Amino acid sequence: MAEGNSLEVRVSQPHLFWGMSYPIQTIKRSSRIKCVSCGNEEIMKEKLEKIMKDALSQIETSEGLDKLNDIRVAFLGKKGELTSVLKSMKDVAPEDRPKVGQLVNEARKDIEAKLEAKKTAFAKALREEKMKAEVIDVTLPGKKPKLGHRHPNTIALQEVEKIFVGLGYEVVEGPEVEYDYYNFEALNIPANHPAKDEQDTFYINDKFLLRTQTSSVQVRVMEEGKLPIRMIAPGRVFRSDEVDATHSPSFHQIEGLVIDKNITFADLKGTLAEFAKELFGEGTKVKFRPHHFPFTEPSAEMDVTCFKCGGKGCRFCKGEGWIEILGCGMVHPHVLEMSHIDPEEYTGFAFGVGLERIALLKYEIDDMRLLYENDKRFLEQF
Repeated sequence: MAEGNSLEVRVSQPHLFWGMSYPIQTIKRSSRIKCVSCGNEEIMKEKLEKIMKDALSQIETSEGLDKLNDIRVAFLGKKGELTSVLKSMKDVAPEDRPKVGQLVNEARKDIEAKLEAKKTAFAKALREEKMKAEVIDVTLPGKKPKLGHRHPNTIALQEVEKIFVGLGYEVVEGPEVEYDYYNFEALNIPANHPAKDEQDTFYINDKFLLRTQTSSVQVRVMEEGKLPIRMIAPGRVFRSDEVDATHSPSFHQIEGLVIDKNITFADLKGTLAEFAKELFGEGTKVKFRPHHFPFTEPSAEMDVTCFKCGGKGCRFCKGEGWIEILGCGMVHPHVLEMSHIDPEEYTGFAFGVGLERIALLKYEIDDMRLLYENDKRFLEQF
């Protein structure tokens, strides 16, 4: 051997070397190879190259994102092959550990880069396939969105409210479950009146019921004592009626009230005549017929000229030329007294009209049930 060259072999147990019968520890030679058990740098490098080859091969032949995830777990997960290599670092010679650690990190980066590239390729292919399946023909006409619209009752109610608000009235609402007192007694309807019969009214108990009219709201406003009063009270009411073309157990009313000094029947006629012209047309005329209501005196029913024939007579008005539209009258003095208003100083008038009746007349609907059947073929006409 040339001087200055050496071969160093480290062994954990003394061995016979070149036929010698005594332990040999060091031999000089031209290169240095270090071997400590099985954990040397060359063996680790070979093992990492094999792991890399297997990983890249599996990534290349994978057929979906789920398979890629399985490969990631198998090689980079907590129990993956690269993790196992890191755990075996304790068997590597201390001076070789940095180099082996670097090799492991490089292998991890290469595998992660290949996984990400493959994932991107899958995503791109999936996007292209989806775009082919979702091709949009820009020359086709667009789909018109279907928008809802107001119900005939709502259209009629808003028109009536607009008319009376323009005349200086306010819109007031009240409870649908009402005291018997406000619904009947405060309106001068005695206990033995037919309207209080259980066959006509939905009673909850002896004190509460489903209101049969929105006049109860008028009483509540009068009791507040804030005079003068100009109001309308629209809302749903309930009566024990059978369902047919002109009746329903649940329908809507609009009731109006004016309380002030020096109010006369002329004010009532002028107000309702103006209301009829605004609602049915400028040429509409009104006619008042004597009637009876417990809460008004004198009382009347108001007719309007048929807006189809102008009062000449037709099928719509049954040849009479007039159509009944509402009930009205001067507020009964006793009703004022029960609400603590002096009838010697204040007078007033009241009126009430069915909202459905306005809708039926205005839109020439011959069956009230159509308003509540939710038939799109009917409702889309408005």
